[in-house]
Amino acid sequence: QVQLVESGGGLVQPGGSLRLSCAASGFTLDYSVIGWFRQAPGKEREGVACIRRSDGSTYYTDSVKGRYAISRDNAKNTVYLQMNSLKPENTAVYYCAARRASRLLLRRLCQSPDGMDYWAKGTLVTVSS
Repeated sequence: QVQLVESGGGLVQPGGSLRLSCAASGFTLDYSVIGWFRQAPGKEREGVACIRRSDGSTYYTDSVKGRYAISRDNAKNTVYLQMNSLKPENTAVYYCAARRASRLLLRRLCQSPDGMDYWAKGTLVTVSS
């Protein structure tokens, strides 16, 4: 069993940056993929960025490529999401989530909220002037 606690959300001006953190506890070997999903007002939850625990390979949704960067520190059981050049349309509740061991492609996992096994409670990111 894995528990996830995230932090780092808040208010930022357009063009600014934020870094989200997600700390995992419990049986932390019981996941293979971890990352972030987001849900904006009136929209469905979507995958943003994910990373494999084992080799550090990453996936990003097209809209954030070049602006967001996901990384992990396995020794600290923590994953980070650096968000740069933020836009008002990036405003959303961001959820850290993890998946148990799976041989599915990273892209497929990160595009499927229903496939994730563990969820944090969410942190609000608001981009506004």
